[in-house]
Amino acid sequence: MKTSLPIDFPDRFAAMPGADDPVDPSTHQTLSRQPVHTVYGGAHLFGTETFAKIQAVALRSIDLYASEARHLADALGIDIATANVVHSRILKKLAREPLEDFRIDFEDGYGIRSDTEEDEQAFAAAHVSGVACTAGALPPFFGIRIKGLGTATRGRAIRTLDIFLTAYVGEAGTDLPQNFVVTLPKVNSASEVALLAEILDALEAELGLDGSSINIEVMVETKGALIDANGRFALPDIVGAARGRCVAAHFGAYDLMSELGIVSSQQSLRHPACDLARNVMQLSLTGTRVRLSDGATSVMPIGPHRRDQLNALQLDENRAAVWAAWKLHYDNIRHALSCGFYQGWDLHPAQIVARFAAVYAFFLEGIDDAAARLKSFVEKGARANLVGTNFDDAATGQGLLNYFRRAIDCGAISQNEAESRLNLTAGELNQPTFEKIIQLRAARNL
Repeated sequence: MKTSLPIDFPDRFAAMPGADDPVDPSTHQTLSRQPVHTVYGGAHLFGTETFAKIQAVALRSIDLYASEARHLADALGIDIATANVVHSRILKKLAREPLEDFRIDFEDGYGIRSDTEEDEQAFAAAHVSGVACTAGALPPFFGIRIKGLGTATRGRAIRTLDIFLTAYVGEAGTDLPQNFVVTLPKVNSASEVALLAEILDALEAELGLDGSSINIEVMVETKGALIDANGRFALPDIVGAARGRCVAAHFGAYDLMSELGIVSSQQSLRHPACDLARNVMQLSLTGTRVRLSDGATSVMPIGPHRRDQLNALQLDENRAAVWAAWKLHYDNIRHALSCGFYQGWDLHPAQIVARFAAVYAFFLEGIDDAAARLKSFVEKGARANLVGTNFDDAATGQGLLNYFRRAIDCGAISQNEAESRLNLTAGELNQPTFEKIIQLRAARNL
């Protein structure tokens, strides 16, 4: 199978050192919108019907187990008024854009397969991706997860990446999709990310792509990705080694907990070790514009009975199992949101229902207070002020603005709703910073 890289490419980088250059936040790429989730699917299952099947399963799940808002309220423990709005908006979201981000997985979700199989499936995945992109059928964010670049899997990871990119460009005859990323798992050191950046340099040159056009996501699922051998935060060097390509860091909770010796029965996204890891990620990357993503809920919302014809007891048992899994996923997401992680993983289409329920409820429950505070702050020309019992300053103003932007992006509220609540024009609401809104207001009042 033809590829773009010389056959000995992995060997040429076997001893590449790590990057020691300091991180320059101004060079990091960023995207104005952050997806609320990444849905992972094994490459061996990826085909022309994948996205339609995911949408169909998500819609069927809400139809079977939460056809009315009161069912959603009972399952997730939210008040009926919020549930009415959330339920309606989930249905609209699932019909319009059930997937915000999708990752074709050649790692944990793919398993161990022969080289021949992986070659063939990397080529097939590229073909399907190219066709979907041409048809405008890809989700807004899209990419692949290769195997790690440790010694054991390095050659296989590079070959899969090479085959996919070479076949995609040949199939589509054009650049990669907008917001395309390569996810690198099991990162232990900056040298692995430096190697991936070097490989991407070579592939872009070979394939006629713009330099530095392929983004990288790093998986934070090892101790070495958090703390280096000298006891320092490792992520700044890891991100710096990507030389501006790194747009996100995704938390891999279960690999990390296993490495730390936490037994499987105690592993949970809300384990204190996970909160510590999230805090280290935030402390390491705040200010760099690298997006942070939480990990996955491992319990799937699937009923124990799979047959078409079920009796009343079996239907009740299915509903109880799905509701319990939704509630666990919902609580995990709400916890992550409270920690400042606005994105996470979904591993099954039915989890998407709980994902949007959690995100929408999170934004809607606080929207009245946030709107009053931001509106008052803008009207007073960004002078520090007291609204109710909340004291707001410029940093809070930016945070409140970001709150509304995230709510709009995910579909919790509409652009028109936000403009009306805040008494802002579309031009003001779309300014890059809170300070720019104030400058516009000041210039208009001169």
